Amino acid sequence: MKSIIRIGMVQMNATVGDLNANKGKILQSIANARTKEVDIVIFPELAVCGYPPEDLLLKRHFVQDNIKTLRSIVKETAHITAIVGFVDTDKKGNIYNAAAIIHNKVIKKIYHKQKLPNYGVFDEARYFTRGEENFTFCLGSFCFGVSICEDMWDRKGICHEQVKSGAQVLINISASPFHTGKRKEREQMVCRRARDEQASIFYLNLVGGQDELVFDGGSFIVNNKGTIIASGTSLNEDFICADINTSSLGKKKKILSSPAFSVVLSFKEKRKRAAITCRKLKALNKIEEIYKALVLGTRDYVQKNGFQKVVVGLSGGIDSALTAVIAHDALGKNNVVGISMPSQYSSPGTQRDAEHLAQKLGLQFITVPIQRMYQGYLDLLKKEFHGLKQDATEENLQARIRGNILMAFSNKQGWLVLTTGNKSETAVGYCTLYGDMAGGFAVIKDVSKTCVYRLAQYRNRVGKNNVIPESIIQRAPSAELRAGQKDQDTLPPYSTLDAILEDYIERDKSFEEIVAQRGEAQTVRNVLAMVDRNEYKRRQGPPGIKITPKSFGRDRRLPITNRYRPMM
Repeated sequence: MKSIIRIGMVQMNATVGDLNANKGKILQSIANARTKEVDIVIFPELAVCGYPPEDLLLKRHFVQDNIKTLRSIVKETAHITAIVGFVDTDKKGNIYNAAAIIHNKVIKKIYHKQKLPNYGVFDEARYFTRGEENFTFCLGSFCFGVSICEDMWDRKGICHEQVKSGAQVLINISASPFHTGKRKEREQMVCRRARDEQASIFYLNLVGGQDELVFDGGSFIVNNKGTIIASGTSLNEDFICADINTSSLGKKKKILSSPAFSVVLSFKEKRKRAAITCRKLKALNKIEEIYKALVLGTRDYVQKNGFQKVVVGLSGGIDSALTAVIAHDALGKNNVVGISMPSQYSSPGTQRDAEHLAQKLGLQFITVPIQRMYQGYLDLLKKEFHGLKQDATEENLQARIRGNILMAFSNKQGWLVLTTGNKSETAVGYCTLYGDMAGGFAVIKDVSKTCVYRLAQYRNRVGKNNVIPESIIQRAPSAELRAGQKDQDTLPPYSTLDAILEDYIERDKSFEEIVAQRGEAQTVRNVLAMVDRNEYKRRQGPPGIKITPKSFGRDRRLPITNRYRPMM
């Protein structure tokens, strides 16, 4: 007789700290799994409390409340097996990144994560104690192992021991954040692990935005030959379901050494179930993936923090245009306000483009000219600045007036200000503290200028009526803070700048390595000097969505007071 095990993976958008909302999603998914006659339903890493909870983990009451929430979930698991990520603790007060294996209203075992990442955006060694026990679990003749995120990346480690102990299928629950190329990296690793261990793997990833991080989902199932046989959507909640014919898995492997403790779960074969057809979805291309990650990250940051509307300063430039379009796609036209703040240096073309963009998107559009306010500042400071040449001081005054106006609307209306600076500008300090950096969330903070253009062109292709006017895309970029100003008066061409920044920031290459590859020693020297001396600015900017392998903030934590300069 064939024995079929049906496994469902819940690609869930959890909110850090919202224990009741996360519990509601888990219970709803368990109920949904029952209707689909699922035997094992799986939830992501730290699904109960959200990921990463950071220093909430230092609050004992938070940990205890998360355990109480898990216990209330356990009561709703009649006639089903659930694997749920949560924070566990022991009598000594140690806490663990854990997975509860719950069967028919009983916690049968708790697995503690053994490999605690402590690099990039991860700080797990700061909070968690390393787990030391391994288990396999058996439903009838079907045996599986459970691991958490980084455990799967350990070659010949946790998963290898589980397979040696009889596991035919490996289940990994993850909270793996997005950056470009990460999904491919995960898939290659998991497929390699499946081939090495001759075991099928169910890989479940969290989805949703959490501050600067975006979790992209993209969960998948791999057979023991290393072939992906089913996949979930990217950047959306999903339910991925598959049937496992245990007779096709062969006999359980003989235990060779260091056996994991085997937990037996009772299993009654469900008869006359309609077969499940696995679906395999096409992966998004790079620019589509980045754009959707920015939309998801913006939506979740705004909504999870209790805001409804956002406000964007619309200059008629490419950065503010892209930011406004992302906000529109994330929140809807009724929840985005565009404010134009022209000065005497704002060209008629950029003013016209700002208005056209707002009209195409259907946004509320407000114009607040700043000439009189700017002149008031100049008059106020005329005596003190007498005899001094005009310089960046006068330019930055304009940016700070605009920042004040946006924050006034924010305070009065409760709107969240979205800043519009990109990674290229932020890297070299081509931005104004308390001016264009003033705001609550930096949507394109980790997007290079060249990528900004590619995203704008992508959005025009997939949308209607070229919502971003072509004149914005074609116009030479300018801050328009003095007559005839262009970005390239101060910076190298963005194609050159971005290539140098990628090498220096994301790949940690030295001056010598970059020059050896690209030449232009003086240009490289100037760019690296600008990056190094502007750490103080970046530290004071708002958080923004991570889309590259190394973003400013959690990924790159350099001291502000820092006299080290590479030999150049």
